[in-house]
Amino acid sequence: MNSQSDGIKPMFGGHEKFVFRHGWLKKGVDAIKDDPLVFTHEESLATLGVGKNMVRSIRHWCLATGLAEESNGVGLARPLKPTELAKKIIVGKSWDPYFEDVGSLWLLHWQLTNNPVRGFVWKLIFSSYLETEFTKKQLQAFLEKHIEQAGIKTTPGTIEREIDCCLRTYVPSIRSKPGMISEESLDCPLAEIDIIRYVTEDNIYRFNIGPKASLPVSIFGYALLQFLPLVVMSRRTVAIDECVYRYGSPGQIFKLDENSVVEYLEKLEEMTSGKVRLQETAGLRQIYLHHSVGGDLESYALDILKGYYE
Repeated sequence: MNSQSDGIKPMFGGHEKFVFRHGWLKKGVDAIKDDPLVFTHEESLATLGVGKNMVRSIRHWCLATGLAEESNGVGLARPLKPTELAKKIIVGKSWDPYFEDVGSLWLLHWQLTNNPVRGFVWKLIFSSYLETEFTKKQLQAFLEKHIEQAGIKTTPGTIEREIDCCLRTYVPSIRSKPGMISEESLDCPLAEIDIIRYVTEDNIYRFNIGPKASLPVSIFGYALLQFLPLVVMSRRTVAIDECVYRYGSPGQIFKLDENSVVEYLEKLEEMTSGKVRLQETAGLRQIYLHHSVGGDLESYALDILKGYYE
């Protein structure tokens, strides 16, 4: 784990123990667009149609998923604004304002697990915890150890609440009466990507590792190009293993096996007309980046997203 190396201090508990629900992100970004200080007003309860704790939670999730960013200011008084990604996905005549496309849910998962401040525990769980099956107790022991090693001061109770919220982000709730859904029991939309499963009879959680039929090539490609600047430096080739096993890689975040990553890379090569190419040299399989994209991976990543949605 390489956290804290850039001086970023993780935040815990901003979610107020709520997972984000269908419509929350759209509602939050729209409110921010109309009033950057919306979350500081008493009227925000009426504007957003939820209680005070949920208002704070919506603010947190808009920031955690990278759809909003803070401007200058202090604490909750900092004005917020939609990010460039939010403008493309949510605002106005945008790509997928209500996240009806499952690819958008995978994109939100990537955004959340790459937020070092508000998604710190999410990234640790997906990138550093390498066991396939686990209990909450095992996950707690792992996180306490790593958070202490990172020099971050917190409490076991705080970590436990983060674990509960993270797992509820991805695991559907068990309802007492099938078919009954209320505003208070709605699952997080990310439960649909089926990346963590709860095995009731054994009381354990299990990562769903391997091929992901619902993960579009374009979303994988966007994630890959977001990840590569961390490893590519001045190189134009990257070993496939780095994209499968390295901390924060698409292979780890999306829980893909090596064969699945190779399959995505083959499709990505075709999609990009060879600008992102899979090649083998002296028995080593690598990703080769054409010089036309090597200098501006961020822009090319957005182009891939644009191609997917439009």
